[in-house]
Order: sequence, then structure tokens, then C-alpha cells
Amino acid sequence: MKKAPLHWMDLDIDERKNAVVELGLPKFRAAQISNNWFGRLNSDPDSWTDLPKEMRAKVSDKFFPNLMEPVSTQSADGGQTVKVAWRGLDGSIVESVLMAYPNRVTLCISSEAGCGMGCPFCATGQGGLQRNLSTAEILQQLMVANQQLEEGLIPGHNRVSNIVFMGMGEPMANYKAVMGAIHAMTTSKPDGFGMSARGITVSTVGLVPKMLQLAEEGMQFNLALSLHAPDDELRDELIPINKRYGVDATLNAAWNFAKVTGRRVSIEYAMMRDINDQAWRADMLAKKLHARGDWGWFHVNLIPLNPTPGSKWTASRKSDEKAFIEHLERSGVPTTMRETRGREIDGACGQLAAAVREGRVQPSTQASK
Repeated sequence: MKKAPLHWMDLDIDERKNAVVELGLPKFRAAQISNNWFGRLNSDPDSWTDLPKEMRAKVSDKFFPNLMEPVSTQSADGGQTVKVAWRGLDGSIVESVLMAYPNRVTLCISSEAGCGMGCPFCATGQGGLQRNLSTAEILQQLMVANQQLEEGLIPGHNRVSNIVFMGMGEPMANYKAVMGAIHAMTTSKPDGFGMSARGITVSTVGLVPKMLQLAEEGMQFNLALSLHAPDDELRDELIPINKRYGVDATLNAAWNFAKVTGRRVSIEYAMMRDINDQAWRADMLAKKLHARGDWGWFHVNLIPLNPTPGSKWTASRKSDEKAFIEHLERSGVPTTMRETRGREIDGACGQLAAAVREGRVQPSTQASK
């Protein structure tokens, strides 16, 4: 697959200064360019009046190539959830989901086109990996979401406050680009989006070496471990990478992240009917968390599975969900059930992208009502 062209958002602050000098412009122009882009959310260089008119086309051609175009948009939950499918220059499709809550707006973003982890219950995993996204392609999902909010897409909200790397792809398999995006998200305006690292969550299925590296980044973002089973026998089936990094090694790496950063780790657990939702597995999960010292640094986030049409993997019964929660709470494990969003649309990871690829959803840039 063709690599995305270099964009201003791929560069760090020093690289931007050097790049404008190489283009024959004074170094201070880098700050002006960044202020227009990150500070004002203005993606039209021709309107940047603080740049001489003859410079604008040159800057646009060099630093602001087209990356991805929105090809389908769906809305749900009374307009509070908006899902976008993007097409890259090579034709690859990725997704982002904007979710508004009373006190925050969360953007779920993709880090890869497709995914190479092969998890059988996930539409993205079953489609395989096309390629990694560039730092700029990751950040474009945030840029456009912020622009849409400022234009009134979801009344009462004008900026994304939280980021979750829980869209398409395994973030730790695209480590450099993901960390580049996080640095741009958290860098103060006008050189970045000025977000709080504590509002950013990086998810992983358990690439242990990268989890250990993540703990040493010196940043206060959050880690979410997609565990989905407490025993190797089942997790080998659900998360194939578990055959390389087993449950204990993965939980040890998560515990290390908590110790090093002082940030609580979320244990993500998609509830699948008659697969992983037995009460005895809740007891096993509690036991494994208790075995890791101060287990209060873990929080279990149960997720009602949003099934892929035609799949054998489906959501748990409410009675089994209740029993699972009761067993965890009885053991003293902090537990919540995630609020389900987007069930009336292609809400699960990879579903909208697959629908666009297969022609089941007509390309559109308008949200359905």
C-alpha cells in the first residue's frame, strides 16, 4: 500500500522550523502556520492572512497534502454519536467515532487501516491489516472532529476533550506514529491541540514489549488492556497474540504501567454469550488481579458486545452480565458496564468500513438522522 505523503502534522516543532527555512521562509513562519492549523482549526491556507499571499500556495503544496476524505457518516443516539468512514489516498478505509456526553466529548480513533491481530469476534480483525496510518492521518480524525464541533455538529460542545485509541488497528503495532500523534495532541497551542494527557487512553490487546516501553514515555495518559478472558486456553482463541504473550505476562506489563506512571489501568472485557461470561471466569479474573500487589490500580470495564451481523459471537444475557459483575464486586474489584453507543448503526469496530468496502452503504458525507 502507498505511504501517506508527509504533512505538517507529521513534523515536530523543530522539524517544522527547519522545513519552512528549507522552503525559503523565515523560521518564525512555522509558529504562524501552526497557529492557523492547531489554534484556529483553519485548514484553508489560502485564508491565512498573516502569511503573504504569494507564500500560501507554496506552503499548502508542500505541507498540507490531502490525506483522507470522509466517505460515509452515520449518526445515532439522538445525534450524540457520529461515526465516520474515511478513505485514504490508497483506497483503504478507516473509521472514527465521536461520542458526546453531558460533561465531555470522546473521539474514538483508528491507528491502522485494518488490523493484524486476527481476533475472531472483531470485524476489523477479520479483515486483516492493510497498512499503518501516518501520524497526520491519525491526527486528521481529531482535526476534523474539532472543526465539526465548532460548526455546531453536536450543540453544546465545541472541542474534543477525550481520545481513545480504540478504533481500527492495534495502536502498539504502530507505536511511532501513535506516540507522534499523542505528542501533537498534548503539545500546548499553537504548536499542538493543547489536550490533557489524562484525557487520552491507549488500548492494546497485549503487545508486552511495547506496553513496557509505553510506561517509560513519562506521560500521564491512560492504558486500556483488552483482556477478554482470564485464562490462556480461551484467550489463545479470542486474542491470537496471547500465544506469544500469555495472560500473566500481559497483566504483569499492565501492572508495571500502573506502578511506573501512577495511572490506573482499565481491563477491557467484551462480554460474549456462553464464551467468556461465566461467573467462574469472573472469580478467576479477580484472583489474577488480586495477585498483582495493589490490585486497586486495575479497573474492569465490561463491554456489551456489539455483534457483527452473521457472527456466532453475540452479546451476553443480562442475567449473566449481572452475575459476572456481582462476582467481581464481591471480590472487591472496581467494575463498570460500559454504556453502549451506536447499536442502530454500524457501531462495532470495522463494521462501517466493511459496509463501505462492500458497497452496502452508499458514500455520503451527511449524517443520517
